[in-house]
Amino acid sequence: MMTFPYAHGTSRTTQHQVEAFTDDPATELSEMATRLTRFAELGISMEGQEVLDDISTDMAAKSGFLYGMVNAFGEEQTFLGLHNPPRDSGYPIVGRTMSRKDGWCPEVVRRRRGLPLPDVAASPRFLSNHVADAIGISSYFGEPIIDEVTGLALLTVCIIDPEPRTLADAARVQAIVRKTTREAANVLKIRMPPAP
Repeated sequence: MMTFPYAHGTSRTTQHQVEAFTDDPATELSEMATRLTRFAELGISMEGQEVLDDISTDMAAKSGFLYGMVNAFGEEQTFLGLHNPPRDSGYPIVGRTMSRKDGWCPEVVRRRRGLPLPDVAASPRFLSNHVADAIGISSYFGEPIIDEVTGLALLTVCIIDPEPRTLADAARVQAIVRKTTREAANVLKIRMPPAP
C-alpha cells in the first residue's frame, strides 16, 4: 500500500492508500495519477454512461459475446459502459467496478495493445485469473484506448464469454472490438493516435 495524492473530479487534492499490483509500483502509481488528471481534464467521471452501455451492447451483439465493457482505469477498474446477459439467463451479472489486478484488461493497459484470447485455457499465462474462475470465462478480446496527449492507455474496450472461440474467428472478433474502441474514444472526446 502506498499513500497516493491525486485530484479525483474536484479541485482539491486528497490522500488515499492505493495498492500497487505490478513489479514497478512507482511507475504504476505515477501512470494512475496521470490518468486521473486526464480524466478530470476530459470531464470523464467514474460512473456508467448510457451511451457507452449502448456501445457495449452493440459490440456484444455483433460479436456474439455475453459481456461487453468500456473500462476506465483509476484506483479500480470502472465499467463506464457495460453489457450483461439478461438477468434470467442463469449467467452471472457483472457490477460496475473491479480490482485493478483482476481480469485481462490490466495486461492490455500495461502493453498498450490488443489482447485476443479466443481460448484462455490454451494460454497458461492467462488461464489463472480471478475473473475466469468467478464468472467462468473462456474467451476474452480487448483493445486499449490510447490517449494521444499522454501516450497512456486510459481505458480498455473488451468482450468476454463463457464459450471459447476458434482461431479462425479471432480476427473478425478483434476487429469488432478495435472498431468499438474508436467509437468509445469519440464519445469520451479522447484523441487517439492514428491507426497504423
